[in-house]
Amino acid sequence: MRRTRVAGILLTVLAVAGYAIGIAAPYPGRSASIVGVMVGVTLYGIGYGGGEAA
Repeated sequence: MRRTRVAGILLTVLAVAGYAIGIAAPYPGRSASIVGVMVGVTLYGIGYGGGEAA
């Protein structure tokens, strides 16, 4: 689950950076970065789960 959490963090950081760049210089795919934030936070939440499978 650690890889899922790391992937969630990376995706969230990249999406926030993409959105910040899109505020400075609007581009057509800027709204897709919001989806990236949602998916990144979801992956982080899944990877953060406390229980480990045996």
